[in-house]
Parts: sequence; C-alpha cells; structure tokens
Amino acid sequence: MIKKIILALFFLLNCNFVLAKDYAIEEVEFSSHNTKLAGSIVFPNSEKWHSAVVFVHGSGKQSRNMYIAKRFASQGIVALVYDKRGAGRSGGTYEGNQSVSEMNITLLADDSLAALKVLHDHPKTKNLPLGLTGISQAGWIVPLAAEKSSMVSFMVLWSGPVCKVSEEDIFSKYTADLDSEQVPSYEEALSARKVKYIWPDFLGKDSDPSESLQKITIPGLWIFGGSDGSVPVDLSIKRLQQHINSGRKYDYKLFSGLGHNNIPETFDNAVAWIKGL
Repeated sequence: MIKKIILALFFLLNCNFVLAKDYAIEEVEFSSHNTKLAGSIVFPNSEKWHSAVVFVHGSGKQSRNMYIAKRFASQGIVALVYDKRGAGRSGGTYEGNQSVSEMNITLLADDSLAALKVLHDHPKTKNLPLGLTGISQAGWIVPLAAEKSSMVSFMVLWSGPVCKVSEEDIFSKYTADLDSEQVPSYEEALSARKVKYIWPDFLGKDSDPSESLQKITIPGLWIFGGSDGSVPVDLSIKRLQQHINSGRKYDYKLFSGLGHNNIPETFDNAVAWIKGL
C-alpha cells in the first residue's frame, strides 16, 4: 500500500498536468526559427469546449499571461499562453531596441503561429476552431499571422492599432502614452508636429495591418478604450470601418472611460463574441 502511495505521489509530481478547480494546465515547449519557446495550455474542466486560442503579447519583455488563460478556461475556451522569446523560460533574444521593425514583427507573428500549431496538432484541441487573441502590439502581429496561415479561424484584439507603426508613433509621442478623459484625435497629433516624420529605413517596412486585413476573410473583433492614449483609436476605427464597408467580417466595440489596458473590464464582451461565431 505504501509503495502504491509513493508511486502515485511520484506520478503527480512529475505529471505535466496541474489540476485546479476550473482548469488543468499542461506545460509545453515548441520551436520557432530554431528557438525553443515555453508556454502553458490551460484546459477548461467543463464538459463542453467552445474553441482554443493563443494570446499574443503586447510590447515589452512579457512572460506568459496566466490570468488571461485561466479566464478563457473558465468560459470553456482552451488557451495557450507563452513566454515571449528572450523572456521567462523561452530561449532566443528579446528585441527591445527595434521591437517595431519589420523583421521583429514578422518574427513574432511566426512565433504566434508556432504556438497555434501546438493547439492545431494537440489531440485534445485539433478539432476545435482556433483563434489568435492579443493586445496592443499584437494589432500588427496577429493580422500578419492570420494572412500567413489558414489555421487561424478568428481573431480578437484589445487596443490593437489599425494603422501604420509610424502613425501610432506620431500619436503616442504626442500623448506621451498617457490615457486621458479627453484624448486628442490623430489629426491633432499629426498637425502638432514641427518636423516631418521620416520612417527610418533600417527598421524595414512601416508595418500596416490593413494590408493583411484586406486579404483575409476570417472574422475579427477589436476592443478599444475611449481614453486610450497609446493607440489612435479614432484613426483605427475609421480604417476598420473601411474594411467593414468592403465586406470584411470585422466588429469593434468602443468603451468610453476605459484606457489602453482594458482587458479585465471587457473580457466578457470578447468571450460573448467568440461564442457567437
């Protein structure tokens, strides 16, 4: 009997599933551009699973967001979160100086697809609809990833810019990235410039998500805060509306009084939209 108890404890300690009240966690590793990345899949304990998603980071040296993953799991959505390359347990080098370069955005898009392939190939999730979700900088990464792979069935973006990197830079420099009850328009930020903005050639292409958004046909949701001082929300909604008018299945929700990091307050809206697909 004691031997059986010892064996059972050994199994629990070495099993890569960690049981909790509302979810189970599986630790995973996967490769992207010859770099090993580490993450966690959070499985719901509910009987019915609706879909599976990967959460893509915003800017900064970000590790896996377990808070987001557990919230998804509590709603019957499997979620994979991972450490950005060069952060946490992931290998590679974190690019801090040129994080918005064409090369880095493309690399991060490929990382997100490598994570999504884990869900695509997993025996528990391979038959579920797969989506990419994310915040902020993910607004440039996710549409590019969706254009590159048919694995992506839908996308949800919090505070994701629908404009060029240079346009976001013009706006955020003017606002100092500060949320405000009275956020200026993009045109005000542009008109206030004393010197013409010149995109540096060494960063490669000035990434524009609209180039991908006009090609892909999957549904997408953007959630914005009306007090966001980091992303030109008015310009982003204007561009989104143009895509909607051209027949794309995109939606957006604008929440007055909320700023750039609005996931906690709007999470249920994202889940409702996903479950409505």
